[in-house]
Amino acid sequence: MPLNATAKNISNGGSKGEVFVVDDDAATRETLTKTLRKEGYAVISFASGAALLSYARIRKPVCVFIEVGLSDRSGFDVLRKLRAENCPAPIFVTSTDGVIPMAVEAIRNGAFDFIVKPIRVSEIVVRMGAAIDEVARAAAVADVSNVPLHLPGCEPLNTRERQVLARLAIGETNKGIARHLGLSARTVEGYRAAILRKVGVRNATELLRRVFSQGGQANRPN
Repeated sequence: MPLNATAKNISNGGSKGEVFVVDDDAATRETLTKTLRKEGYAVISFASGAALLSYARIRKPVCVFIEVGLSDRSGFDVLRKLRAENCPAPIFVTSTDGVIPMAVEAIRNGAFDFIVKPIRVSEIVVRMGAAIDEVARAAAVADVSNVPLHLPGCEPLNTRERQVLARLAIGETNKGIARHLGLSARTVEGYRAAILRKVGVRNATELLRRVFSQGGQANRPN
């Protein structure tokens, strides 16, 4: 069971999502909890790796911290199981034993980073933020690469319209697309209207239904 997950944090996941922590050291748990809650995350500590694994099957953390030691290496088992179950969150392995072989083992087993305790507050915020951003970018690229952008029978889309369509297809809002492509939200709205006109649909729902109904043939040229 979680050690310090409040009902509020569990219900809404915090403004930036949930961070899972397994660590026997109370000082480390307290440091992570206070620091990351100030940054807008909900931090949930677990009494054991088994409890974390069980919870991770029904929740989606944005980051995970797992403690390992020279005498207790069970954290590596948790790490391997999370990766085997395709947990997408970046996983940080923490340890008071900063030996190189342990760091290498952590990375080989799927850890995003290895951190030697005591944890430095300013460093952890930067490293965790960078990890979450990197994972999100990789997921977005993978999603976009699977979007069929050739729509037979429609007026061809220009490069920018294809970029906007790809972002729409993975669920981004106009504001999100504008931020990603370096455009204004109004400009994105213009591209979106042009796409609807060229494809011959009335709204985004019909557009996406048309895009994904193309299947494998959508990427073949005329």
